[in-house]
Amino acid sequence: MTEQPAGRRADFWLYFGGQLISTLGSAFTMFALPLLVYKLTGSPTDLALTMAATMLPYLLFGLAFGAIADRVDRRRMMISVDLARAAVIAVLPVLYLAGSLDVAWVYLVAFVQASLGILFDSGEFAAIPSLVPQTDLVTANGRLMAAGSAGQVAGPVVAGALVSFLAPATLLFFDAGTFVASALSLALIRRSFNAADDGAAGSDSDSDSDSDSNHVSVVRRLARDVREGLGYVWRHPVLRSISIMMALINFFAATTLAQLAFFTKTALHASDSQVGWMFAAGAAGVVVVGSIAGALRRRLSFPVVALGALIVSGLALVGMGLTHSYPVAVVLWAVSSGFAMLLNINTAALRQAIVPNRLLGRVMSVASVLAWSAIPAGALCGAAVMQATDVSVVYAGIGAIDALIAATFWLSPIRYGDRYLTDP
Repeated sequence: MTEQPAGRRADFWLYFGGQLISTLGSAFTMFALPLLVYKLTGSPTDLALTMAATMLPYLLFGLAFGAIADRVDRRRMMISVDLARAAVIAVLPVLYLAGSLDVAWVYLVAFVQASLGILFDSGEFAAIPSLVPQTDLVTANGRLMAAGSAGQVAGPVVAGALVSFLAPATLLFFDAGTFVASALSLALIRRSFNAADDGAAGSDSDSDSDSDSNHVSVVRRLARDVREGLGYVWRHPVLRSISIMMALINFFAATTLAQLAFFTKTALHASDSQVGWMFAAGAAGVVVVGSIAGALRRRLSFPVVALGALIVSGLALVGMGLTHSYPVAVVLWAVSSGFAMLLNINTAALRQAIVPNRLLGRVMSVASVLAWSAIPAGALCGAAVMQATDVSVVYAGIGAIDALIAATFWLSPIRYGDRYLTDP
């Protein structure tokens, strides 16, 4: 990172450390929760319902929660959310030890945890610009995403070893503990996550009179905030282009993620353990590429790094669809996953550089809602095409489409991203 005051640097590393620990705990839950549902029910339908319970809050609350994150003290909100998530996830192992755990409790906990996660993620998106200079946004986001993926590699491996002598439900106590650790790291940070915007970015809501605040209901104020966030994204040519591009990418990417096990089994004739290593390879690719995101960004322009990453990711998917070699496919999936995340890292940094601080939570929620809204439809369409053709053809076709999307948006306002990624 570029030179910055010691206090600011220390705050970022406190934040980074807390999130690294929390991510490891979340990886435990990602492994343990599906296994717990399977042991409780043995039903793939219940597994699907658990996923639906996790996704539904993004569609129901995403925009509103983003607006809330822009109206409160974000650091305090994130501390409260972490403590609440620790309490909520601990419900499942407590019920298990009491002999009262039913799958309905899993649905409820998954729903509440995802809802709280929206609030935390909205705060996190707005927190990073308060912790690092604009020139280091790509590096900071890259480090955080790489740390998250490292947890996704290590977490299931460690949890898989522990589950041989511990019940899956009891592993969730570890995730509860890591949420507490994250809250403590946030409590040690003195810097505000609500950095003041300059006068040009003044908020209409900030200029409201006290009488207006007294007479306008909370619901109407939140609705106004949501409209303001949506309007800001749509009116800004770069943000509008990014939103459309990411919705398209997520529509197609849903199939590659949802069908990865099916592809590995049918196209590569892999064993169950090899399927697990394929998933780990994707996370490992994100770790490697995320760790060099800042270095790439310092040497290359924004469109070359971001859109070039999508082209590389797409071509790797084409190769996956054409190969019948498991080792080659593992490497190609790692490359595709890593460079797809490099696109996300750079577009997140660009949003953070463009958007006034007071709107960051709402813009994050807009991005999340677009992404999650595209995934169910994309997964269903991809599955239908796969049944009519072949899984390898679908992967190769999606890779080619990804590369075409990148080439198309190279002509959009996204190519001017470098204008925003500089210190004010």
